[in-house]
Amino acid sequence: MTRKVLSIALMSTALVTSAYAQEATLTIESWRNDDLTLWQDKIIPAFEAEHPGIKVIFSPSAPAEYNAVLNSKLEAGSAGDLITCRPFDASLALYDGGHLSDLSDLEAMGNFSDVAKSAWQTDDGSASFCVPMASVIHGFIYNKDAFNELGIEVPSTEAEFFAALDKIKEDGTYIPMAMGTNDQWEAATMGYNNIGPNYWKGEEGRQALIKGEQKLTDPQWVAPYATLAKWADYLGDGYEAQTYPDSQNLFTLGRAAIYPAGSWEIAGFNTQADFEMGAFKPPVQNAGDTCYISDHTDIGIGLNAASENQEAARTFLSWVASPEFASIFGNAVPGFFPLSNEPVELEDPLAKEIVGWRDECESTIRSTYQILSRGTPNLENETWGASVAAIKGAETPEALGQQLQDGLATWYAPHQ
Repeated sequence: MTRKVLSIALMSTALVTSAYAQEATLTIESWRNDDLTLWQDKIIPAFEAEHPGIKVIFSPSAPAEYNAVLNSKLEAGSAGDLITCRPFDASLALYDGGHLSDLSDLEAMGNFSDVAKSAWQTDDGSASFCVPMASVIHGFIYNKDAFNELGIEVPSTEAEFFAALDKIKEDGTYIPMAMGTNDQWEAATMGYNNIGPNYWKGEEGRQALIKGEQKLTDPQWVAPYATLAKWADYLGDGYEAQTYPDSQNLFTLGRAAIYPAGSWEIAGFNTQADFEMGAFKPPVQNAGDTCYISDHTDIGIGLNAASENQEAARTFLSWVASPEFASIFGNAVPGFFPLSNEPVELEDPLAKEIVGWRDECESTIRSTYQILSRGTPNLENETWGASVAAIKGAETPEALGQQLQDGLATWYAPHQ
């Protein structure tokens, strides 16, 4: 009997020790300090309810300071267990520096497409080092009241798009389209890389450009600049000095009918606009053409290779890849769309409309973000200037393509 009691006592001690050994506290590094309440009130409680042995702390830095703060912490050995990942080269540098673990063997990575994973992989795709969390999608947000007043149907082709702009301009009540060129990046992000995928056929063209099989002087890369040149007539007086916040205000105050957009605008526009909004995808050149959308990978999360809580962190990352996390995050931050292959029911009508394009179109990412902007001149920044020059009519589309191609060829071997 004594032996049995002793045996039970030892078993109980072993169970307690085992449970204690599995307990861990995970700290997440992030630049998204606006999401602190979301993590504390929704995401973390949902995870901890299913994994009582793991505690999670969300510890964000100021967005502009994140890269510097994170690198300092990593070098000092004081960084958190989980690292929120910006897309492409910044995170690749962390992996190459030994700071992020390879997650290729994480079963949950199978929940994501190759396009979704591309922002957090080595160039050859052999290692994946961050779990994809969310993307932003480009298109056009419009004022439904304005369209109804003027009897305008939502355009699906470029001819219909410019006919709608002509009708809005002729009426004179609204600025046809709210976008300025003062800050430059909008012209490339909401202009060139918004409409461009329909010309270069999304991933087909993007991958061919990386491999050197297509050039920036090819018609499919030059033509979007010719289309952007036609935008100038519809951007309103003084668009050259108009800033990004100016454009946002013009639209939300009801003074402009159409806004070339990234889906990250949804939450802000919902609180500022007092009219109903809709969205339409980048118009195709001809009815029936396959449509392509910039479904740009934006946020991922990886594992600090120096973390002492590897197993617990991998458990958390597997949960981040789940439909439960995707539903919480996608509905709490409308316009930042979960990247999981599992369908997620979104509540916000505008977000729901935009994410529905994934079922109709082929997804790609911004053409300049992977590999092609590592050298000098930086192709992303050069595309900003080229897009502005196209809109202003300062250079021909062909000349702009040649300038960009010449710049890329100075440092990128596949184009030499």
